[in-house]
Amino acid sequence: MNPLASFMKRPATDTQVAHWQRLWLYVFVALVLVVLILPTLIVIPISFTASSFMEFPPRSYSLRWYRVYLQSSELMDATWISLQVATLTTLVATPCGVAAAYGVRCLRTGHADLLAGIVVLPLIVPVILIAIGLFFVYIPLGFNNTILGLVVAHTGLSVPFVFVIVLTRLRQFDFRQEQAAQSLGANRGRAFLTVTLPQIKFSVIAGALLAFITSFDEAVVAYFVGTGPMSTLTRRMFMSLEYGVEPTIAAISTLLVALTVLIVVVTQILVVERPK
Repeated sequence: MNPLASFMKRPATDTQVAHWQRLWLYVFVALVLVVLILPTLIVIPISFTASSFMEFPPRSYSLRWYRVYLQSSELMDATWISLQVATLTTLVATPCGVAAAYGVRCLRTGHADLLAGIVVLPLIVPVILIAIGLFFVYIPLGFNNTILGLVVAHTGLSVPFVFVIVLTRLRQFDFRQEQAAQSLGANRGRAFLTVTLPQIKFSVIAGALLAFITSFDEAVVAYFVGTGPMSTLTRRMFMSLEYGVEPTIAAISTLLVALTVLIVVVTQILVVERPK
């Protein structure tokens, strides 16, 4: 018999049948991704237009608006503020998120899920509500329009990302190794630093990267609690929309998209690491 004919007559496997049955789901997911990603992709060619106005597709291409961004003292100052806030937020949110994840993982009572839910609340509550609440809380404290106020606010928004990533890794970690270190004389802190932390370090780094990009990209809270000389880059972008839309915004958005994609890719590479 012809081998090709024999192959064509083979019955479909369960996997093949399942894929065909889920074809509508694949199509739906593809359409959702197109709707979500297409507007972002359109911004990229717009950022290279030589025109004084946004147009798609551009009639001619230029790096003009990238030069405008780099030569703008206001935008450079805002970028520096964003970098300072994001860096400080990462330095604070990372140990806080790791400590929270470690505490929830080691908790022996039945309240671990409740505490985990409290930690991730900033991911559930609308950011606008958090921003308004912080604005009024900061007034008597004098935290509005300060680096400290922005760092505290962004830390609250970033900790859940570190927490979720590190907790996922800790659930896979064999804590008998840490207990063995304690049985040999190490206290709990030293056992964590010398045994546990080295084995979850990639997840910690991934969480730190997400904390950085969460802070750097955040605009709603910064709009309320950071004004004037303390305006972040995203807030400057948002405010500039009131006076018209220049391709400079598209250029900055393209750079932010590139930074975000890079960090997400690195994060995914680090998160999939497995214990040896």
